Amino acid sequence: MDIYSTLSHEKENLVPINENKINMFVCGPTVYDDAHIGHGRTYVAFDTIKRFLEYLGYSVFYIQNITDVDDKIINRSKETGIPTSDIAKKYEKRYIEDMNALNVNNVNLFARATDHMAEIIDQIERLMEKGYAYETEDGVYFEIAKFKDFGKLSHINVNELQSHRELAKSTKKNKNDFVLWKKRDDPSEPRWNSPWGMGRPGWHIEDTAITEYYFGSQYDIHGGGIDLIFPHHEAEITQMEAVSGKSPMVKYWLHTGFLMVSGEKMSKSLKNFITIRDLLKDFDGDVIRFFILNKHYRSKIDFSHKVLVDAGKGLERIKKYYELVSSQLADKNGNASADYEVVLNIKKEFIDCMSDDFNTPQAIASVFKLINESKKDILDEKLDESELAAIREFLDDVSYILGINFQKKEDSSKDKELFDLIADIRTELRANKQYELSDKIREKLVDLGYEISD
Repeated sequence: MDIYSTLSHEKENLVPINENKINMFVCGPTVYDDAHIGHGRTYVAFDTIKRFLEYLGYSVFYIQNITDVDDKIINRSKETGIPTSDIAKKYEKRYIEDMNALNVNNVNLFARATDHMAEIIDQIERLMEKGYAYETEDGVYFEIAKFKDFGKLSHINVNELQSHRELAKSTKKNKNDFVLWKKRDDPSEPRWNSPWGMGRPGWHIEDTAITEYYFGSQYDIHGGGIDLIFPHHEAEITQMEAVSGKSPMVKYWLHTGFLMVSGEKMSKSLKNFITIRDLLKDFDGDVIRFFILNKHYRSKIDFSHKVLVDAGKGLERIKKYYELVSSQLADKNGNASADYEVVLNIKKEFIDCMSDDFNTPQAIASVFKLINESKKDILDEKLDESELAAIREFLDDVSYILGINFQKKEDSSKDKELFDLIADIRTELRANKQYELSDKIREKLVDLGYEISD
């Protein structure tokens, strides 16, 4: 099993710290608004990664943090008049609902920052004792000049950061020192008591305090979006390795690529910001997940309505194949053939692809290869019971690993009524020789994933 680590910039053989047990942490959301498709891209990827590692026999403990105290939450509170805790609870609940709709359900623990304030304060105190942090009139800061390896993940030279970072209005020693604790006088803002007075933690310290508490100072996999490499993940390394004296903090750093919308980076200012919740109004969660997994997790992914429709067509093809295999196996109790060569070869190809840095697009391609190589034989009833069982067993494994249900969902009664109505309208149009309009409706239905035969 080889995985690409951002730290080394190369693929490395996966060797867990503790034999077959893997500890994995992925940066979770800041809960002040609904999750967007970029979040979906990252969390689908890491959900799939966990699924495959467990399929290989590893025991994976997966933690995701919830940033429930942050300037964005506070600003939203001031805009709306709603307490920060209520905003955080509301959007945490909606986030988990959205993830469940995408079948992202393999996180073992959601760790809220506000539940770990004692650990956060303790880690800051130890950084101060070791001489890495200092107090000013407005907060506590990490002095990056004291940590010689700063920049080793992002490969950024700290001396070149002046043009890239805004000077903070503070009394910190160096413009690039980052905040560990923010002193706050305003009683309307969330605050906790600390050795440095009332205040709240900086963003970076939340994650290292959480992972140290559950995993210790070193663990196996840390994941997140590529945009978090600097400064967030760089700061995490700096804090944890400084306070523990151990390196590396994490053996393998995994990052998902950017999600673009029609060639442009998603942003609210460009009005191309797409929430998962809105997307689910038009597309099934399995289709969204299949679209995401058709690109390698490290690749840039370009979202558009068309590619989602195309993904739906591809998934429908797999579902129809699964239905075909299952229909021929109905009322049969045969065991899967252990030596059906077609499935053996495809299964090896699938696992090899997934073992090569979780190459989901190539793994999915192997499933279509299976369809191409076996569908005619199935239709011609040339496969025996054990061979059909071997195919379905493999597809069930793929379904689990990809987190996608290959069994077709039954249309609701209302959907069926609507489809019957459209079919009747098309029949009437064709009877009146209005073929162009009838064909236009047919084409639209095909685009939406329906198979129409005239």
